[in-house]
Amino acid sequence: MDVAVLAYDGVFDSGLAAILDVLDGANAMREELPEPPPAWQVTTIGFRRRVRTGAGHLVRTVPVSAAAEADLLLVPALAERRPDSLVEHVSGTASAPMRRLLATTRENHTPVASACTGTFLLAESGVLDGRRATTSWWLAPVFRTRYPAVEVDQTRMVITSGGVTTAGAAFGHVDLALAVVRMSSPALADLVARYLVVDERPSQSAYTIPSALAQSDPLVSAFERWVRARLDQPISISEAAHALGVSERTLQRTVQRTLGTSPVRFVQDVRVEQASHLLRTTELSLESIARKVGYEHANTLRVLLRRLTGRTVGTFRGPDV
Repeated sequence: MDVAVLAYDGVFDSGLAAILDVLDGANAMREELPEPPPAWQVTTIGFRRRVRTGAGHLVRTVPVSAAAEADLLLVPALAERRPDSLVEHVSGTASAPMRRLLATTRENHTPVASACTGTFLLAESGVLDGRRATTSWWLAPVFRTRYPAVEVDQTRMVITSGGVTTAGAAFGHVDLALAVVRMSSPALADLVARYLVVDERPSQSAYTIPSALAQSDPLVSAFERWVRARLDQPISISEAAHALGVSERTLQRTVQRTLGTSPVRFVQDVRVEQASHLLRTTELSLESIARKVGYEHANTLRVLLRRLTGRTVGTFRGPDV
């Protein structure tokens, strides 16, 4: 497979390096398999011969015209954490050549892929319209608002939909590159992951901070404060809506639009977040913690922890729990 990796001014250093390192590692380890897959021919392309990364390093590239011959175009993230600056950058004139390259590449039916903030470039170019995609959990509310034609799905770390692959989180670049390897050889992807000591991360849910997401909308933020003040009590969504001065339907729709989930699920997320914190920082029994976060039975909390974080109680506190 011929892979073109786009380097551009402001590119996230670790994202670019992770993609190149994983694919280079796959090429180095492929001969360890009884039936090795074909090697990956990786080319770093750019709009100038040298580009400056977000951390100020210079990267040499070959012309972007090489993308026309590639089997896959990989676009690492932009080194930008502020949502307003990110949107301004990906929609501005400086990013216009990248948007045109992405659109043209998809018009030629060549697959494209990106992770973290790079998914905004894909969405801004229109290649994600009508497709499922993921992005960094903390950027999801902004992404949903700006790109309503894209179905945001955060139940997976990596999603491929209609020839476009997206991954969440800054270090999701590793997951993205391993997914590229897995397309040719699952066995080799597992081998590379073991050498790199990379655990499987099927979802970002274990890392999500509900309060950070809630700040994206005043009503959702107020709902989050109302929930936290009553975390040890039964919570009624209709009662919450009344206390906040809106209809239950308005609360349901606002939470869904902002967070991509229901108010009931958001309450579960907040309870699991608090329970996880108490497990890590106190010696309280699981039964006591369950009651503090609104569950009568410890097993209910145990099941939710496993379902929402992918972890057992023992991994939070130790093997003796």
